[in-house]
Amino acid sequence: MVLYGLKNCDTCRKALKALPDAELVDVSVTPVPEETLDRALALFGDKLVNTRSTTWRALDEVERSKDAKALLVAHPKLMKRPLIAKGDTLYLGWDKSTQSALGV
Repeated sequence: MVLYGLKNCDTCRKALKALPDAELVDVSVTPVPEETLDRALALFGDKLVNTRSTTWRALDEVERSKDAKALLVAHPKLMKRPLIAKGDTLYLGWDKSTQSALGV
């Protein structure tokens, strides 16, 4: 199981603590693999971009108008976190539905 997020993100730390078998990939250091990013975009669409983040608020209108993939490649911290890959299944966020789906 791979958890894509940020090592300093409180939500990612909570998820990692609850999922001891998960490996954290810090997206600010190692980008999400393109195949995984494409699958996540196909599954979650624009929900993958965190429009409430500090990074989003710092972007100008030209940057914000780019498509989701271009934004996430240029600014990996914009991704809603965590993105969890377990086998062929992807989960986004750390809400009750994700926790129950992962048996936590």
